[in-house]
Amino acid sequence: MKPIRVLQFNMQFGQVWDDDAPDRAPIRLEATIAEILRHDADIINLQEVEQAGSEGMQVQPPPNFERLRAALPGYDSHFSYPNADPRELPFGIGLATFSKTPLSGRFRETLPSPALQFDFFGTTKTPTDRLLIGAKTTIDGRDLTILNTHLLAFFMLNATSGAHPSQRNQVAERLRTAGREGATVLSGDFNVRDHLGLAAQFASEGFTTADGKEITWRRQPYVLDHIFYNPPLRCVHREVVPTPASDHHVLLADFVWA
Repeated sequence: MKPIRVLQFNMQFGQVWDDDAPDRAPIRLEATIAEILRHDADIINLQEVEQAGSEGMQVQPPPNFERLRAALPGYDSHFSYPNADPRELPFGIGLATFSKTPLSGRFRETLPSPALQFDFFGTTKTPTDRLLIGAKTTIDGRDLTILNTHLLAFFMLNATSGAHPSQRNQVAERLRTAGREGATVLSGDFNVRDHLGLAAQFASEGFTTADGKEITWRRQPYVLDHIFYNPPLRCVHREVVPTPASDHHVLLADFVWA
């Protein structure tokens, strides 16, 4: 049987990478779409699909997600914004999952953020909540749970997720539940500098990272993005694909049933 290809990508709402001025780089969603399409993945997990508006405004319907849906007509999909919050900064928000096979049992789960104070251009802020989404599908007659998340970047707040583990622990609890039910894939931008500690925590729930060694972020040499899977699946190929379509690289993993 053909392997099941999973694509993981923090798409930074379509903002491309510019070595000289990354924060002023243009938004070219067509480059995002081309990057996604060329890998012909069976399952696609995306983070930062949209850009938050002023005071956390969330455009409805989500424009980037709608363009992605139009470009991926053979896929079923699931999208969610995080909880609307006027504290939201003008960065990427929203998670999307696409699947060549029909999705069912869609859900979203809020991951509360601690009330850590940080400075943002002279203004004291506190972080907004993060999100996990999920759904089920059936491939080759076997059920698969798909999870997608984007955690708070504690390292940007002079803190660590080790000192504030609630989001990681909540995701681990979801893995524990899903793993009892069967085959599960979790991917996302975990924003954890201590990627070995993250991998060890999820390994205690029976999940392995498909790579976990190669840098996945252009801004700093961190392994922030992962694809995790449990024993009903066997990874036969893994790859980190550098792309100018975002400040994150694409992750690919091919699986067969164990």
